Amino acid sequence: MVFPLPDKYIDLLTDFGFKRVFGTEPNKALLIDFLNTLLPPHHQLKNVTFKNPEFLGNTLVDRRAIFDIYCQSETGERFIVEMQKAKQNLFKDRSVYYSTFPIQEQAEQGFWNYELTAVYTVGILDFVFDDHKHESELLHVVELKNQHCEVFYDKLKFIYVELPKFSKSLDELESHFDKWLFLFKHLAQLNEPPLPLQEDVFAQLFDVAEIANFSSREQALYQDSLKVYRDMYNVTQTLIDETLEQGIEQGRQQGIKQGRAEGRQEEKQQIAKQMKAAGLPAQDIAQYTGLTIDEIDRL
Repeated sequence: MVFPLPDKYIDLLTDFGFKRVFGTEPNKALLIDFLNTLLPPHHQLKNVTFKNPEFLGNTLVDRRAIFDIYCQSETGERFIVEMQKAKQNLFKDRSVYYSTFPIQEQAEQGFWNYELTAVYTVGILDFVFDDHKHESELLHVVELKNQHCEVFYDKLKFIYVELPKFSKSLDELESHFDKWLFLFKHLAQLNEPPLPLQEDVFAQLFDVAEIANFSSREQALYQDSLKVYRDMYNVTQTLIDETLEQGIEQGRQQGIKQGRAEGRQEEKQQIAKQMKAAGLPAQDIAQYTGLTIDEIDRL
Protein backbone atom coordinates (compact mmCIF):
# COMPACT_ATOMS: atom_id res chain seq x y z
CA MET A 1 0.00 0.00 0.00
CA VAL A 2 1.31 3.48 -0.89
CA PHE A 3 0.73 6.22 1.67
CA PRO A 4 0.61 9.84 0.47
CA LEU A 5 3.74 11.83 1.10
CA PRO A 6 3.53 15.23 2.84
CA ASP A 7 5.90 16.82 0.31
CA LYS A 8 4.60 18.15 -2.99
CA TYR A 9 7.88 17.70 -4.88
CA ILE A 10 10.50 14.96 -4.83
CA ASP A 11 13.91 15.30 -3.22
CA LEU A 12 16.56 15.53 -5.96
CA LEU A 13 19.15 13.97 -3.64
CA THR A 14 17.34 10.63 -3.64
CA ASP A 15 18.39 8.03 -6.17
CA PHE A 16 14.89 7.91 -7.67
CA GLY A 17 14.52 11.69 -7.82
CA PHE A 18 17.92 12.29 -9.38
CA LYS A 19 17.50 9.69 -12.11
CA ARG A 20 13.87 10.60 -12.86
CA VAL A 21 14.71 14.26 -13.39
CA PHE A 22 18.09 13.97 -15.10
CA GLY A 23 18.33 10.43 -16.45
CA THR A 24 15.27 9.91 -18.66
CA GLU A 25 14.77 10.74 -22.32
CA PRO A 26 11.64 12.94 -21.89
CA ASN A 27 13.47 15.10 -19.34
CA LYS A 28 16.93 15.34 -20.88
CA ALA A 29 16.48 19.09 -21.45
CA LEU A 30 16.85 19.44 -17.66
CA LEU A 31 20.15 17.55 -17.69
CA ILE A 32 21.41 19.63 -20.62
CA ASP A 33 20.46 22.88 -18.92
CA PHE A 34 22.18 21.93 -15.68
CA LEU A 35 25.35 20.63 -17.35
CA ASN A 36 25.66 23.80 -19.42
CA THR A 37 26.05 25.79 -16.18
CA LEU A 38 29.23 23.76 -15.54
CA LEU A 39 30.73 23.32 -19.01
CA PRO A 40 33.06 25.68 -20.92
CA PRO A 41 31.67 27.61 -23.91
CA HIS A 42 33.19 25.26 -26.50
CA HIS A 43 31.40 22.24 -25.02
CA GLN A 44 27.94 23.70 -24.44
CA LEU A 45 25.33 21.03 -25.13
CA LYS A 46 22.40 21.14 -27.53
CA ASN A 47 21.44 17.49 -27.32
CA VAL A 48 22.61 14.27 -25.64
CA THR A 49 22.07 10.57 -26.13
CA PHE A 50 21.78 8.37 -23.06
CA LYS A 51 24.12 5.39 -23.07
CA ASN A 52 24.26 2.16 -21.06
CA PRO A 53 25.44 3.23 -17.57
CA GLU A 54 26.98 -0.17 -16.81
CA PHE A 55 30.46 -1.09 -17.99
CA LEU A 56 32.11 -4.48 -17.72
CA GLY A 57 35.88 -4.86 -17.65
CA ASN A 58 37.81 -6.36 -20.52
CA THR A 59 38.31 -9.64 -18.65
CA LEU A 60 36.24 -11.69 -16.22
CA VAL A 61 38.38 -10.60 -13.29
CA ASP A 62 38.05 -6.87 -14.04
CA ARG A 63 35.72 -4.84 -11.86
CA ARG A 64 32.66 -3.30 -13.42
CA ALA A 65 31.49 0.28 -13.18
CA ILE A 66 27.90 1.46 -12.83
CA PHE A 67 27.22 5.16 -13.36
CA ASP A 68 24.11 7.07 -12.30
CA ILE A 69 23.91 8.74 -15.72
CA TYR A 70 26.08 8.27 -18.79
CA CYS A 71 25.44 10.24 -21.96
CA GLN A 72 27.12 11.51 -25.12
CA SER A 73 26.79 14.81 -26.96
CA GLU A 74 26.18 15.25 -30.68
CA THR A 75 29.88 15.97 -31.19
CA GLY A 76 31.05 12.91 -29.25
CA GLU A 77 31.92 14.26 -25.79
CA ARG A 78 31.04 11.80 -23.03
CA PHE A 79 29.60 12.71 -19.65
CA ILE A 80 29.45 10.70 -16.44
CA VAL A 81 27.06 12.33 -13.97
CA GLU A 82 26.96 11.01 -10.41
CA MET A 83 25.03 11.90 -7.29
CA GLN A 84 27.16 10.89 -4.32
CA LYS A 85 25.13 11.00 -1.12
CA ALA A 86 27.55 9.60 1.44
CA LYS A 87 31.20 10.38 1.94
CA GLN A 88 33.27 7.55 0.52
CA ASN A 89 36.90 6.71 1.10
CA LEU A 90 38.99 7.06 -2.06
CA PHE A 91 36.12 8.78 -3.89
CA LYS A 92 38.58 10.69 -6.06
CA ASP A 93 40.31 7.44 -6.98
CA ARG A 94 36.97 5.97 -7.98
CA SER A 95 36.20 8.99 -10.15
CA VAL A 96 39.48 8.59 -12.01
CA TYR A 97 38.86 4.86 -12.42
CA TYR A 98 35.37 5.49 -13.78
CA SER A 99 36.69 7.98 -16.32
CA THR A 100 38.84 5.29 -17.93
CA PHE A 101 35.79 3.38 -19.22
CA PRO A 102 34.51 6.12 -21.58
CA ILE A 103 38.11 6.58 -22.75
CA GLN A 104 38.60 2.89 -23.55
CA GLU A 105 35.19 2.75 -25.20
CA GLN A 106 36.46 5.04 -27.94
CA ALA A 107 39.11 2.57 -29.14
CA GLU A 108 38.47 1.37 -32.69
CA GLN A 109 39.35 -1.97 -34.22
CA GLY A 110 42.04 -2.07 -36.87
CA PHE A 111 43.99 1.09 -37.63
CA TRP A 112 43.21 3.91 -35.20
CA ASN A 113 45.04 7.19 -34.68
CA TYR A 114 44.13 7.39 -30.94
CA GLU A 115 42.16 10.61 -31.33
CA LEU A 116 39.77 10.96 -28.37
CA THR A 117 36.76 13.10 -27.64
CA ALA A 118 36.48 14.82 -24.28
CA VAL A 119 35.36 12.94 -21.16
CA TYR A 120 33.73 14.79 -18.26
CA THR A 121 33.04 13.33 -14.82
CA VAL A 122 30.51 15.44 -12.92
CA GLY A 123 29.93 14.73 -9.25
CA ILE A 124 27.09 16.30 -7.25
CA LEU A 125 28.25 15.69 -3.70
CA ASP A 126 26.12 15.73 -0.57
CA PHE A 127 29.31 15.97 1.48
CA VAL A 128 32.47 18.05 1.66
CA PHE A 129 35.95 16.84 0.81
CA ASP A 130 38.11 16.62 3.93
CA ASP A 131 40.88 18.63 2.29
CA HIS A 132 38.44 21.42 1.34
CA LYS A 133 36.25 21.61 4.45
CA HIS A 134 37.80 24.89 5.60
CA GLU A 135 37.30 26.57 2.20
CA SER A 136 34.16 28.33 1.00
CA GLU A 137 34.68 27.34 -2.64
CA LEU A 138 32.09 24.71 -3.56
CA LEU A 139 32.83 24.17 -7.26
CA HIS A 140 36.00 22.28 -8.18
CA VAL A 141 37.12 21.89 -11.81
CA VAL A 142 40.09 19.53 -12.12
CA GLU A 143 42.25 19.21 -15.23
CA LEU A 144 45.59 17.66 -16.17
CA LYS A 145 48.26 20.36 -15.85
CA ASN A 146 52.04 20.50 -16.09
CA GLN A 147 54.57 21.84 -13.59
CA HIS A 148 53.82 25.41 -14.76
CA CYS A 149 50.09 25.01 -14.03
CA GLU A 150 49.38 25.06 -17.76
CA VAL A 151 46.72 22.71 -19.10
CA PHE A 152 48.54 19.69 -20.52
CA TYR A 153 45.45 17.84 -21.78
CA ASP A 154 42.06 19.51 -22.10
CA LYS A 155 39.90 16.48 -22.92
CA LEU A 156 39.64 15.05 -19.42
CA LYS A 157 37.88 17.07 -16.72
CA PHE A 158 36.47 16.31 -13.29
CA ILE A 159 33.83 18.70 -11.95
CA TYR A 160 32.67 18.42 -8.34
CA VAL A 161 29.98 20.42 -6.55
CA GLU A 162 29.96 20.32 -2.73
CA LEU A 163 26.28 20.97 -1.98
CA PRO A 164 26.57 21.36 1.82
CA LYS A 165 28.55 24.56 1.24
CA PHE A 166 25.69 26.20 -0.65
CA SER A 167 23.75 28.39 1.76
CA LYS A 168 22.12 31.12 -0.36
CA SER A 169 18.48 32.00 0.20
CA LEU A 170 15.98 32.68 -2.59
CA ASP A 171 16.65 36.42 -2.42
CA GLU A 172 20.38 35.85 -2.77
CA LEU A 173 20.30 33.76 -5.96
CA GLU A 174 22.35 35.48 -8.64
CA SER A 175 23.12 33.00 -11.41
CA HIS A 176 21.40 30.12 -13.17
CA PHE A 177 23.90 27.84 -11.41
CA ASP A 178 22.77 29.25 -8.04
CA LYS A 179 19.16 28.43 -8.90
CA TRP A 180 20.00 24.82 -9.73
CA LEU A 181 21.91 24.37 -6.47
CA PHE A 182 19.03 25.87 -4.51
CA LEU A 183 16.67 23.35 -6.10
CA PHE A 184 19.02 20.46 -5.37
CA LYS A 185 18.87 21.37 -1.71
CA HIS A 186 15.34 22.71 -1.25
CA LEU A 187 12.97 21.44 -3.98
CA ALA A 188 11.23 19.01 -1.59
CA GLN A 189 10.55 21.86 0.85
CA LEU A 190 8.68 24.02 -1.66
CA ASN A 191 4.90 24.14 -2.07
CA GLU A 192 4.90 26.06 -5.36
CA PRO A 193 7.44 27.55 -7.78
CA PRO A 194 8.80 30.74 -6.19
CA LEU A 195 9.12 33.87 -8.34
CA PRO A 196 12.93 33.72 -8.84
CA LEU A 197 12.54 30.17 -10.27
CA GLN A 198 9.68 30.82 -12.69
CA GLU A 199 11.61 30.08 -15.88
CA ASP A 200 10.63 27.69 -18.66
CA VAL A 201 13.19 25.03 -17.79
CA PHE A 202 12.22 25.09 -14.13
CA ALA A 203 8.53 24.90 -15.04
CA GLN A 204 9.34 21.54 -16.62
CA LEU A 205 11.27 20.52 -13.50
CA PHE A 206 8.37 21.35 -11.16
CA ASP A 207 5.99 19.40 -13.37
CA VAL A 208 8.28 16.36 -13.56
CA ALA A 209 8.98 16.46 -9.83
CA GLU A 210 5.39 16.74 -8.61
CA ILE A 211 4.62 13.58 -6.67
CA ALA A 212 0.90 13.76 -7.43
CA ASN A 213 1.74 13.04 -11.08
CA PHE A 214 3.42 9.73 -10.23
CA SER A 215 1.85 6.34 -10.74
CA SER A 216 1.32 4.14 -7.67
CA ARG A 217 4.43 2.15 -8.57
CA GLU A 218 6.51 5.31 -8.99
CA GLN A 219 5.32 6.63 -5.64
CA ALA A 220 6.30 3.34 -4.00
CA LEU A 221 9.73 3.43 -5.62
CA TYR A 222 10.22 7.01 -4.51
CA GLN A 223 9.18 6.24 -0.95
CA ASP A 224 11.70 3.41 -0.84
CA SER A 225 14.41 5.67 -2.24
CA LEU A 226 13.53 8.45 0.21
CA LYS A 227 13.64 6.04 3.14
CA VAL A 228 17.08 4.80 2.13
CA TYR A 229 18.35 8.36 1.77
CA ARG A 230 16.98 9.44 5.15
CA ASP A 231 18.15 6.29 6.91
CA MET A 232 21.57 6.63 5.37
CA TYR A 233 21.76 10.30 6.38
CA ASN A 234 20.63 9.62 9.95
CA VAL A 235 22.92 6.59 10.34
CA THR A 236 25.82 8.55 8.90
CA GLN A 237 25.32 11.48 11.26
CA THR A 238 24.95 9.20 14.28
CA LEU A 239 27.95 7.12 13.36
CA ILE A 240 30.05 10.19 12.69
CA ASP A 241 29.40 11.36 16.26
CA GLU A 242 30.02 7.90 17.69
CA THR A 243 33.07 7.38 15.54
CA LEU A 244 34.61 10.64 16.69
CA GLU A 245 34.16 9.67 20.33
CA GLN A 246 35.42 6.14 19.78
CA GLY A 247 38.23 7.40 17.61
CA ILE A 248 39.46 9.70 20.35
CA GLU A 249 39.45 6.90 22.92
CA GLN A 250 41.03 4.40 20.56
CA GLY A 251 43.48 7.04 19.50
CA ARG A 252 44.76 7.28 23.04
CA GLN A 253 45.31 3.54 23.15
CA GLN A 254 46.17 2.52 19.59
CA GLY A 255 46.73 5.70 17.63
CA ILE A 256 44.29 8.13 16.07
CA LYS A 257 44.85 6.83 12.55
CA GLN A 258 43.81 3.27 13.37
CA GLY A 259 40.76 4.46 15.30
CA ARG A 260 39.51 6.54 12.41
CA ALA A 261 40.02 3.72 9.93
CA GLU A 262 38.04 1.27 12.05
CA GLY A 263 35.31 3.83 12.62
CA ARG A 264 34.93 4.51 8.92
CA GLN A 265 34.67 0.80 8.16
CA GLU A 266 31.99 0.34 10.80
CA GLU A 267 30.15 3.36 9.44
CA LYS A 268 30.09 1.91 5.93
CA GLN A 269 28.88 -1.45 7.21
CA GLN A 270 26.03 0.11 9.18
CA ILE A 271 24.92 2.14 6.16
CA ALA A 272 25.09 -0.97 3.98
CA LYS A 273 22.92 -2.90 6.46
CA GLN A 274 20.29 -0.17 6.34
CA MET A 275 20.30 -0.13 2.55
CA LYS A 276 20.23 -3.94 2.34
CA ALA A 277 17.25 -4.04 4.70
CA ALA A 278 15.50 -1.56 2.40
CA GLY A 279 15.90 -3.99 -0.48
CA LEU A 280 18.47 -2.14 -2.60
CA PRO A 281 20.58 -4.25 -5.00
CA ALA A 282 24.05 -5.16 -3.80
CA GLN A 283 25.59 -3.34 -6.78
CA ASP A 284 23.98 -0.03 -5.71
CA ILE A 285 25.01 -0.56 -2.10
CA ALA A 286 28.59 -1.18 -3.22
CA GLN A 287 28.55 2.02 -5.23
CA TYR A 288 27.25 4.10 -2.30
CA THR A 289 29.46 2.62 0.43
CA GLY A 290 32.63 1.47 -1.30
CA LEU A 291 32.25 -2.02 0.15
CA THR A 292 32.75 -5.03 -2.10
CA ILE A 293 29.87 -7.29 -3.11
CA ASP A 294 31.37 -10.08 -0.97
CA GLU A 295 31.50 -7.79 2.08
CA ILE A 296 27.86 -6.82 1.57
CA ASP A 297 26.76 -10.46 1.16
CA ARG A 298 28.40 -11.31 4.49
CA LEU A 299 26.49 -8.62 6.41
